[in-house]
Amino acid sequence: MQISIGTSEKANVQAAVDEVVAKAGNPNLLVLLCAYEHLKDASSMISKQFPNVPFIGTSVTSYYDTVSSDKRMILMAFGKDVDAEVGVLRNLSTSPMEDIAYMERVIQKVGPGKDNTICIEFCTNDEERLVSTMNVALEKGNIPLVGGTIFGLPEGATAYAMVNGVLYPDACCYAIIKNKSGKIRTYSELIYGPKECPVSHIATKVDLEHKGLVSLDGRPAADIYCEDAGVSRSEIVNNVLVNPFGRVVGDEIFISSPYEVGANGSLLSYKKINENDTIQVLELKDYEAIGAQTRKQIRDENSKISLVFSVNCIYRHLLYTNKNYLTQFLSEMKNVGLHVGVVGGGEQHNKQHVNQTMVCAVFE
Repeated sequence: MQISIGTSEKANVQAAVDEVVAKAGNPNLLVLLCAYEHLKDASSMISKQFPNVPFIGTSVTSYYDTVSSDKRMILMAFGKDVDAEVGVLRNLSTSPMEDIAYMERVIQKVGPGKDNTICIEFCTNDEERLVSTMNVALEKGNIPLVGGTIFGLPEGATAYAMVNGVLYPDACCYAIIKNKSGKIRTYSELIYGPKECPVSHIATKVDLEHKGLVSLDGRPAADIYCEDAGVSRSEIVNNVLVNPFGRVVGDEIFISSPYEVGANGSLLSYKKINENDTIQVLELKDYEAIGAQTRKQIRDENSKISLVFSVNCIYRHLLYTNKNYLTQFLSEMKNVGLHVGVVGGGEQHNKQHVNQTMVCAVFE
């Protein structure tokens, strides 16, 4: 697959745009990753230079080479061996289904093939509603999903998903991408698992509106967490980096990250938990060994890697930073192939919204 990456660290938005578009060539798809303060102007400038090219983007902390930055501008330009169309799902918090018919037409226009098409997205909120809505259209073409929740805004700022130079709040921007010169495969990496003697609990009361877990086994969720993790209530939020909640579904585990202790011992999380869900307190495993296995699998399954695009959870980002492992992690991802990543407040993979996970798409 033909892909070129333009990057700039320049503070002046016009200068940064000039630098990143210099490598764009004649693209069939553009994806912009930049600082929040540059998003509006950069989106407008680039869309005017490429008025007929599908174009999405947002403001993020990005990964490129061996450096993480919330100030760098990146423009990914996908070449002529890619068929791509873009769109937006508006009103995520109320009625995203209104835009699903357009998404279905976009998918038909691209004409997804077997194992060579993907949906990449960035969303502002309401991830569970987003994933279930998108899959109404994606399932028909058997199209996998990889995406991230926009994260790292200035205090009080509004998150925006950008499509063709227009910024949308309460929305998701997406690109349907078909690789005509190779496969596209997706991966999900979990560095947490059950404790040596796992204890399962049942969610007996939840607050879906606020993503709150009120009680487990009829007791305050915070009390159960403290007992299983061996911490006090004041230690819960920081301890989530090593002991998150896991929603257990058969032999699969989907992480939910508590970020605040609410009223009466409830726990507010980044992922919804439903009543009667089976919940365990997980523990951090050997993340270096797990990462090495993921990278080996990617190498083994992809004969010629053109791009690895990843979404890494902010909690994993913080964990790796605290353990002085982030630079090594980025270096090892770079050794797999050309790697561009973003830090997400949540991750979407196929039919699930998850936390504390890395998801990635690998383009041959």
